[in-house]
Amino acid sequence: MTDLDVMDSAAGGYESLGRLLRYPDETFHERLATCRSRVEQVDPKASEEVEQFAEGVEGLSLEQLQELSTRTFDLNPVCSLEVGWQLFGEEYSRGTFLVAMRNLLRENGIKESVELPDHLTHILPLLDRLEDTERVEFNDTFLKPALTKMLAAFEGKKTAYVHVLRACDAMLLHSKAMTPAEVTHG
Repeated sequence: MTDLDVMDSAAGGYESLGRLLRYPDETFHERLATCRSRVEQVDPKASEEVEQFAEGVEGLSLEQLQELSTRTFDLNPVCSLEVGWQLFGEEYSRGTFLVAMRNLLRENGIKESVELPDHLTHILPLLDRLEDTERVEFNDTFLKPALTKMLAAFEGKKTAYVHVLRACDAMLLHSKAMTPAEVTHG
């Protein structure tokens, strides 16, 4: 069993989606298969989006997958996967957000990669580790507004990666709907 197998066995739906957004390497197809399985167990709408993504990248070589990822996210900063950049741009408040994210990742045992701490490849695994109320608050305050901007940037563009972001959006809605409502006593 490899380190990837150990990590994948513990990955929740959000973390699996985050792994699809990593730069494609030789483990891409394994990550896709794991994501399909995990998301299918969590949310049917998100699962449909992951299936559409899988169909969109079917038959692509590793080099073609890497080119698609680069063309989609790196060459067009409007489609940046950095939540803080989507929310704050280059404003000073983004730095504060990055520091807070770095601390939150550390507190929840998430290792940083070469990406900044506000990158979806870090944020999505974090969601699997937060308590329901914390996750809903984080989603409503930060992730949903950033994801809305990311999805708007894809309007009229053809890329399979839009389905991964739509799967994230579907899971956010599903997660919020599944969180028990607070009961008030009068």
